[in-house]
Amino acid sequence: MAAAFAAIGGKWKLTLLYWLAHGECHFAGLRRRGTPIASKVLVEQLRELEADGLVERVVTGPVPARVIYRLTPYGTTLLPVVEEVRVWGEAHLRRTRSGAAPDSAMSCTDAVV
Repeated sequence: MAAAFAAIGGKWKLTLLYWLAHGECHFAGLRRRGTPIASKVLVEQLRELEADGLVERVVTGPVPARVIYRLTPYGTTLLPVVEEVRVWGEAHLRRTRSGAAPDSAMSCTDAVV
């Protein structure tokens, strides 16, 4: 358990994996996803995911370098875990808020495989 939490623990890592399951994204795109994540924290979380081999940082242009982030094949092995956490979270919302689960959830089951 400790190794798993070291790799995917943290406030935003599962959310980042979820977003990247639906396609590669530029840093600014991840920052604009509607979540109040500070740029410093986003950089830190992405670097940690990259260090663990779950996310790949790809430079797409000259200086200033535009980069995209995407899941690695190893990162895609976590999608079943991400999906189970998403499903549990929706059930938890229904249980604790009398049915207030999000209306249009996106599944990870049909994402990058």
